[in-house]
Amino acid sequence: MTTRQNVTFDSLGTTCDAWFYPGTERSPFDGSAGRPVVVMAHGFAGTKDSGLDPYARRLADAGLAVFVFDYRGFGLSGGEPRQRISMRAQAEDYRSAIVAAKRQPGIDPGRVILWGISQSGGHALIVAGGRSDVAAVISMVPLVNGLSAGVHHYPQVGAASMLRSTVVGIGSALGAKAGRSPMMMPVVGRPGEKAALTSPGFYEDYLAIAGPSWRNEVDASVGLELGSFRADKAAENVDAPVLMQIADFDQGAPPHAAAKAGFKARAEVRHYPCDHFDVFEGKDWFETAVAHQISFLTRHLTAEVSAAGAAAR
Repeated sequence: MTTRQNVTFDSLGTTCDAWFYPGTERSPFDGSAGRPVVVMAHGFAGTKDSGLDPYARRLADAGLAVFVFDYRGFGLSGGEPRQRISMRAQAEDYRSAIVAAKRQPGIDPGRVILWGISQSGGHALIVAGGRSDVAAVISMVPLVNGLSAGVHHYPQVGAASMLRSTVVGIGSALGAKAGRSPMMMPVVGRPGEKAALTSPGFYEDYLAIAGPSWRNEVDASVGLELGSFRADKAAENVDAPVLMQIADFDQGAPPHAAAKAGFKARAEVRHYPCDHFDVFEGKDWFETAVAHQISFLTRHLTAEVSAAGAAAR
């Protein structure tokens, strides 16, 4: 049975909370320096106890170590203000998590795997750029272009709703600079409600995976952060093998933007005829998606493959 340990790490002065899965006792991924570690984070306003454990356990059962963490201000991690998304700060938390993961026992520090879903699928591409210790990237139903996401959502929510959200977001950002408490909004709601995510089915799907540390609220200034988010521009800087997993009927993260980013990253691209949340455990495409991840990592990172690549270099 896969074991899980509670650990903490420092990210620029903030204490972040994480789970570490050492993996199986023996593994085809083990090399002379240790085994690869998957560094895993959630997407938009997500927490590690909201649907990530099933992926972590399956990867650990395959013989990989896994390090799953909460971003600052979310879940069990420290940091103030709470529930505020900063793209820059989250990328720094990801980099700090890599440092912490490499310090765990039995880890090969030269074989880090970045795993991201939704918004963190974009972070994984950004953080991987230019790093020699990243051996592979898994970017799942990724959000890679905030402007494209806004255009994608426009038919669902309409101009009035988008304008209202922008005004509230600007108000929250200005209020924060003046020392006032942020203006909050629900992360997810039903169609027509005032929330960040209101696509049909999203309310039920998000709550189905929500863990005890998750809160259905986010600082309304997140819209301003998303507008300038361009992980697709960083995709061509990734030297490691990339697996891009795209939900073709994704109402949240535009599949066409992900496909373009996958092309730039020279990625292995897998398509699934489903929506954004249909890749989580309990949905139809979880087993297929995790099987593709294990197959991808086996082809690129088992000990024999890594040894052959080192000899060739």
